[in-house]
Amino acid sequence: MALAGAVVSKPTAKNTTSRSGFTRAMEGGQPAAVQLLFDGAQSNTATVAQGYAALIVGDYARAHAPAGVPLRGVDLRMRAWFNPTLESRMYNVPGVIALLILLMCLTLTALAVVREREFGTLDQLMVTPLQPREFLLGKTLPVALIALIDLAVITLLAVVWFDIPFRASPLVLLPASLLFILTGIALGLLISTMARTQQEAFMTMFLFLLPSIILSGFFYPISSMPVPFQWLTVVNPVRHYLAVVRASFLRGEGLDGLWVEVTALAIIGTATMGAALWRLRRGHGIT
Repeated sequence: MALAGAVVSKPTAKNTTSRSGFTRAMEGGQPAAVQLLFDGAQSNTATVAQGYAALIVGDYARAHAPAGVPLRGVDLRMRAWFNPTLESRMYNVPGVIALLILLMCLTLTALAVVREREFGTLDQLMVTPLQPREFLLGKTLPVALIALIDLAVITLLAVVWFDIPFRASPLVLLPASLLFILTGIALGLLISTMARTQQEAFMTMFLFLLPSIILSGFFYPISSMPVPFQWLTVVNPVRHYLAVVRASFLRGEGLDGLWVEVTALAIIGTATMGAALWRLRRGHGIT
């Protein structure tokens, strides 16, 4: 969002004073204008800067304006760059895509291993030459395919039904989505290897899900959070994927502008999958 303020010395419909003609206009007693542009992405900082700028320009106008020329204040005009009409669905619907994919991945995988234990099939797997990575592959591939179908359906609904513009290339959103799906599946499997019952796995899943949503920037800007919580959001995969989805829909950002978020998703997903594989090997005896 951009904040633009034009400080003028006199109202006029033909004020075309250029920057080079500012001094001549002031000395000749003609109306002179100053344009101020503020980046409203940090609203508090922009508001403070606007207040200081208005005081500086006002003092200058009172000190240099010719006698008898009435002074005006700041004509503030706000412009949202990527959502000019300020419709909430433009900002919220892309964020819902990330939450639905995470919820689906956690739900389908958090109960996977613990269900095998309750049904007694895990004991049978322990005496087979099955490798942990093969076991995880069988648990993750179907969920990954379902998640990709879910992503396609939700994106289509966002564009067609809610009329949300998709300005980026699908080749930008797809790699980040695959990494986010991998992270969600890995988190679900890690929860599943730590829980003893399906009820415990289900409650643990929501114990992780709610803080990850709150600390993702979906409801509140991360910049407005306390500093310790801002650092905590760095390890939250929802935060990084949310930035990718919103940038893909609203700004049409490319991978060159989202490499930090994509790299973070890759690191978090790899580390979480490694932890789930270690837990499966050590905790359940599959070698």
